[in-house]
Amino acid sequence: QVQLVESGGGLVQPGGSLRLSCAVSGSIFSINAMGWYRQAPGKERELVAAITSDGSTNYADSVKGRFTISRDNAKNTVYLQMHSLKPEDTAVYYCNAEAISWPRRLLHTSWGQGTQVTVSS
Repeated sequence: QVQLVESGGGLVQPGGSLRLSCAVSGSIFSINAMGWYRQAPGKERELVAAITSDGSTNYADSVKGRFTISRDNAKNTVYLQMHSLKPEDTAVYYCNAEAISWPRRLLHTSWGQGTQVTVSS
């Protein structure tokens, strides 16, 4: 079984910064893509940023130039550094990972429990 635990959310003023972390644990053979999604009240969950196992990244247009996704493969952890935060960034942020389990080598797509990010003065 694969578990994801997020941390780093909170309340920040507009223009501020936050860093989210997501640690993947369990019986893992390898981790493919990892990503961050967010869901604001009354809206659908949307992709914020994703990163492949070789480090290729993809961002939503709304966060390009402000957010940076990275991963530490040795720690099975993905990060989301957020700068120049805006009120419209307020949402619950979810971590997502595609992991190959050990020893059965099955593909699991797993989600974290979510962490609240609120941007407000």
